Amino acid sequence: MNVLSLFDGMSCGQIALDQLGIKVDNYFASEIDKYAIQVTKENYPNTIHLGNVTNIYAQDKRLNLPKIDLLLGGSPCQGFSFAGKQLNFDDPRSALFFEFVRLLKETNPKYFLLENVKMKQEYQDIISEHLGVTPITINSSLVSAQNRVRLYWTNIPNITQPEERGIVLKDILEDIEFHPITQYLKNTFHGKPRGDLVKDIDGKSSTLCATMWKGQIGTFIKTDKPIQVGMADNINGHDILKRIYSPEGKSPTLNSMGGGNREPKIECGAFRGRYEEDGSTKQQLEIRPDDKTNSLTTVQKDNVVVKDKMYYRKITPLECERLQTVPDNYTASVSKTQRYKMLGNGWTVEIIKHILKNIKETDHGA
Repeated sequence: MNVLSLFDGMSCGQIALDQLGIKVDNYFASEIDKYAIQVTKENYPNTIHLGNVTNIYAQDKRLNLPKIDLLLGGSPCQGFSFAGKQLNFDDPRSALFFEFVRLLKETNPKYFLLENVKMKQEYQDIISEHLGVTPITINSSLVSAQNRVRLYWTNIPNITQPEERGIVLKDILEDIEFHPITQYLKNTFHGKPRGDLVKDIDGKSSTLCATMWKGQIGTFIKTDKPIQVGMADNINGHDILKRIYSPEGKSPTLNSMGGGNREPKIECGAFRGRYEEDGSTKQQLEIRPDDKTNSLTTVQKDNVVVKDKMYYRKITPLECERLQTVPDNYTASVSKTQRYKMLGNGWTVEIIKHILKNIKETDHGA
């Protein structure tokens, strides 16, 4: 099979094909981000990189492209996203969709797959008209600990919804032994917390949209939505950056997370009771779940002790890999910042596998 992947990123499509055991003779990738290319080369050195999509033409003799069997693409979605400015086809990033359409016509592959964000119906219909198929909406929460709704346009037959696997944040967290009293003392100065302050939401948790109350902190059941349990006071900007989530629920949708405290934040524990040390009263931490917590790095500032009731930290790059069902440390060859960015822009591999497996079943391993 010959594959052409447009806007290839860190090559999640290649991971899916590899894990499915679908034989790939040539994997051609169009990508311009040097860090994503570096990660792809690290993991799949035989990838044939073609550069900018606007310079790729099926009949270009210099490229010498063979017959393409599968065309993949996740064209930039910022202009379509409900979370963005919704410039849609007027946004030059979203206009790159038409490069996918052009190459779909030029290569005439047996199969194609295009992924994009949830968008207004009118723009969804335009894409469907150009591709000749309507999309299937799949939430990554079915197969991972991340709430991530995406549209998939494909002519691969018999695509259905994946089965619910019941995975939540605590199932993918890194577990590192934690000594709460020692950690509390390290993060205090003259008896006052040194670091982030948190506002508690009346001792209850809510989903991202704050419409479904789930009961007291510590009594959560598994859910298919993020559970918000607090707000970080020390972070500037929009409220969405300050939200703290329970490990009993899903992660919010990963984005490019390019700095600015955009990484999802998870609750690690809460204060319980007090104890005496050198004649002074100290608060003791209760850590959840399973008396363990995680560290973003070995730097203590990445774990943040918070005032009165809660302890939280940013989610780690390795945990982001798990949220996207990418192999552990797949992106480890680049900086933490770049790992966050490309994982936020990437695909949920288990969803892509769920779709592409029908190629194997249809073609008997072609």
